[in-house]
Amino acid sequence: IEVTQDYFSSNEDLLAKLQAGGTGYDVIVPSDYMVSIMIKSDILEPLDMSKIPNFKNVGENYKGLSYDPKNEYSVPYQWGTTGILYNKKELGTLEPSWDPMWDPANKGMIGMLNDERETPGAALYKLGYSVNATSKEQLDEAEAELKKQKPLLRGYFDSTQNRPSIINGDLLLGHVFSGDAFLALSSNEDLDFIIPEPAATRWTDNMAVPKGAEHPDNAHKFINYILGAKTGAELSNYTYYNTPNEAALPMIDSALKNLPGYTLGSSVFDRLQIIEDVGRATRAYSTLFTAVKSA
Repeated sequence: IEVTQDYFSSNEDLLAKLQAGGTGYDVIVPSDYMVSIMIKSDILEPLDMSKIPNFKNVGENYKGLSYDPKNEYSVPYQWGTTGILYNKKELGTLEPSWDPMWDPANKGMIGMLNDERETPGAALYKLGYSVNATSKEQLDEAEAELKKQKPLLRGYFDSTQNRPSIINGDLLLGHVFSGDAFLALSSNEDLDFIIPEPAATRWTDNMAVPKGAEHPDNAHKFINYILGAKTGAELSNYTYYNTPNEAALPMIDSALKNLPGYTLGSSVFDRLQIIEDVGRATRAYSTLFTAVKSA
C-alpha cells in the first residue's frame, strides 16, 4: 500500500478541511476531543474491529476513553503531554510551574502554542482551573491572563516551530508537545522539559476512518499494521512520542525512556488532564483566543 500524507497544524484545521468536503483520506489522526466532535458531526465511519486484531495490544489506560467509550470510531495512535521546553544552560533548572511563561525577565524569548485549546488551557491550569472550564468567569480570567502574557511573547507558533527556535537560541522557553521536546533533548544537553504543576495536558492522537473513504479495507489494514508490536515500537522510536501499545513497550529505545518526562510516575500522570469536547463552549474558546491574538 502506497501512503500519501497531509499534515495539519491543528485539529480545527483538519475538521474545517473535512467539513468543507475534503475527500481522498482513508485514515485521519484527530486528537481526543476532536474525535468526539467528529462523531457528533457524523464525519467518521464506524470501525470493523474484526479487521483490527492488533487492538489487543493497546493498554487499558488508552481504551474506552471518554471521547469514544466503546472505541467504535477510533483507536489510539500515539500519546504525549504538553509542557515547556527550555534552555537550562541560560535559565538554570526550573521548577515544574507555568510561571516562567509569564515572567517579565523572559520577555521576547517565549513561544506559546498557536492552539485555541492548549494555550487557553495553560492559563486555566495556571489559575488552578480545569482545561475544560465552561464558566464565563473562569474563561474571562484565562483571557485576562493571556492578555497579560502577550507582551512578553515572541509569538504563537506550532510545536514544530518552537522546538528549533529553542535549539538555536532564538527562544528560551517554548510551549511544546512532548515528542518535540524529547527530539530536542536527545541531541542537546543544554535543554530540559518540564510538565508544569498544578496540571498539564495528556493527549491521545487517534486513527479513524472518515466518511467517504475510498479504500476502507486498506484503511483497516493500515490501522492494524500500526498497532502491531514491532511497528508500534518503531513508530515511537522515530517520532519520540509515547506509545499506547503495551506490546511495543519492551522494544522502546532505552535512551528515549530515560529522557526527562518520557516515563511518568503516578504523581505526574494523575495530575494530567485530557482536553474534552466542551460543546457550545467550543465557540467561547475560539473567540477568547482570537481576542487575545488581536489585542
